[in-house]
Amino acid sequence: MMKKSLFNFSLILLLLVFIRPAAANVSLLVLGDSLSAGYGISEGDTWVAEIQRQWEQEQPDYQIINASISGDTTQGALNRLSSVIDRHQPDAVFIELGGNDGLRGFAIESIRNNLSEMIDYLHGRGIYVALSQIEIPPNMGRRYTSSFNAVFREVAENHEVTLVPFFMLEIAIDSDLMQSDGIHPNLDAQPVIAEIMEPELRQILDRVKQL
Repeated sequence: MMKKSLFNFSLILLLLVFIRPAAANVSLLVLGDSLSAGYGISEGDTWVAEIQRQWEQEQPDYQIINASISGDTTQGALNRLSSVIDRHQPDAVFIELGGNDGLRGFAIESIRNNLSEMIDYLHGRGIYVALSQIEIPPNMGRRYTSSFNAVFREVAENHEVTLVPFFMLEIAIDSDLMQSDGIHPNLDAQPVIAEIMEPELRQILDRVKQL
């Protein structure tokens, strides 16, 4: 009788360890550049922080982590990726990177390889990945711009990850939502971006919970 009780207790412990309860927290990490880091804006006012406040009220088992750095490139993010993942242990990662690469005219193949390496690494860690479409102005010429805009869909299709529409498409056309540099969204834009992105990111964590 004693052995049977010990066996049942051990089985319960194993189930608690290996089976995620329905109400357990799931987290999504935003790996981005200044568009997500909030260039010129306090951390608590970014669109990511707006979503976290909303989820605390409406979706308390969901968490969003902002690991974005202004000025970051795909290579920079790749270099720091393992330490970021080790620190935060997210269930999903949303990659919003490539804009700085494009504005600096970095080789398309380099951007493709860096994004692919990040996705492969995250998949190897069992982490769900979503990739943001990124677009740049035509300053670099039609050929480069076209190739740049296409690389994100190519990477998403090759790695079978979710491609999320570029949130800046709705922001950049409204000067009231842009800083004076014409590149970065301003404070007023943050709730608008949050409204665009919250359903997209919530759907990602909905999928993660079903895995």
